[in-house]
Amino acid sequence: MKKKVVAVIGSGFGGLATAIRLASHDLEVHLFEKHPDPGGRARTFHMDEFRFDGGPTVLTAPWMFDELFELANQERSKNITFLPVDPFYHIFDWNGRNFVYNADIPFVMEQIRKFRASDTDGYLNLLKAAEPMFEKGFLQLGQEPFLKLNTMLSIAPNLLRLRAHESVYRFVSRHIEDNFLRMCFSFHPLFIGGNPLRVSSIYTMIHLIERAWGVWYPKGGMGQLINALVQLFQQMGGNIHFQTEIQRITTQHGRVTGLLLKNGEKFSADYVVSNADVPTTYLSLLEDRDRAWRHHRLRYERFSRYSMSLVVWYFALNKKFTNNPLGHHNIVFGPRFGGLIHDIFVSHRLAEDFSMYIHLPTRTDPSMAPEAHETMYVLVPVPNQLSNIDWYEALPRLEERVTQVIDQHFMPGLKRHIVKRRVIDPNYFEHELNTYLGTGFSLEPHLTQSAWFRPHNASETVKGLYLVGAGTHPGAGIPGVLLSAKIVHKLILDDIEQSN
Repeated sequence: MKKKVVAVIGSGFGGLATAIRLASHDLEVHLFEKHPDPGGRARTFHMDEFRFDGGPTVLTAPWMFDELFELANQERSKNITFLPVDPFYHIFDWNGRNFVYNADIPFVMEQIRKFRASDTDGYLNLLKAAEPMFEKGFLQLGQEPFLKLNTMLSIAPNLLRLRAHESVYRFVSRHIEDNFLRMCFSFHPLFIGGNPLRVSSIYTMIHLIERAWGVWYPKGGMGQLINALVQLFQQMGGNIHFQTEIQRITTQHGRVTGLLLKNGEKFSADYVVSNADVPTTYLSLLEDRDRAWRHHRLRYERFSRYSMSLVVWYFALNKKFTNNPLGHHNIVFGPRFGGLIHDIFVSHRLAEDFSMYIHLPTRTDPSMAPEAHETMYVLVPVPNQLSNIDWYEALPRLEERVTQVIDQHFMPGLKRHIVKRRVIDPNYFEHELNTYLGTGFSLEPHLTQSAWFRPHNASETVKGLYLVGAGTHPGAGIPGVLLSAKIVHKLILDDIEQSN
């Protein structure tokens, strides 16, 4: 019997993980990537001997990668080394407050006491209250495809009992009284494109995921992990096509037939898996007839809420800054929390103040820069393209303010030690990564855009079309994206079994 052919669009973590899982079966799997290098949002940027992670930097739940290598009877640790990051985060504000946390309860308690002694009990209560969120949201529901409304209705009572209708910030505030600590335990949704004041409290599970399995960093950067996955896929017989952009997903009588490439060539396939942004998949890669009511243009253009975008600077430094409180992962809150988040997500306005994430990978892995040098990645959440901001005009002033704050509070003399730089903005996400509205994380993961309400992993309008990645269920972040790959893998195998 002729092998079934699967075409996977995009070589981000979702596309690669799906391709690897499918390649472990008797299937012919082809992976298509528009860029000359793999990774999607997780691409690597090089500036001479300096290496930079293009996107994700926080790795949790390492066993999810172990599973992929085990499919080929290999050990992940023999292909890529994961280095522990401890503490997990250093968190600051512009007033000089500094909170450090990891998985060690006594250590975290000491940190909490610096701000409010009574919040130590509150933190323990928060962990206890969030445990069911972790068990239900990640361990159970994260692997459920939610293709049917009945599945959603069956869990609704549990979600209400867990207070999943509350926002992360409100849920945390029930247990923590100090305002700075509330921010410290509420920022995680921003890592998956969510507004902490609006996203469901079920996402407090991210804190527990980190506590359960730690925070790690691949030796050599995320790009080394991507390369290890590409090599694994090819060793398993997979085919990868770089610099090959997709014009259209082709269909006939409501079922996929393959792909039309930008160069005019056609590729026949029994199944198509899109790791492209979900709105882009439905609005740009499918004909109008293939969208039907559930994926009508109005759904994505008028009735969906989207994550913020990002401006990210990559600085190559000719000095290692050792005399400062920064660690590997650093969060710096600006003078406003709720107001700034409202400006970004609701008003779509570029405010004068900002918060930022500073990534210093050489604190864990010196190989990311030449000896006695440092790589630095500074991320500022900004409005998506609904803002109509002229980023060419706005970026120089924003960079000046950002580097001034870092210079003043953390790394004196920073600007004179920057020897090379690169910056990406919402235009990069929109045009290079093809994300709708230039978002950093696709659809915002609030309750009415989660589980059954989120675009499904199997298309309801086109048979044989499946979706993985940040915009589909269960959502953004590396663990969520890898879970979506696991779901799609099972759905395709089930379809093959039924067709036989």
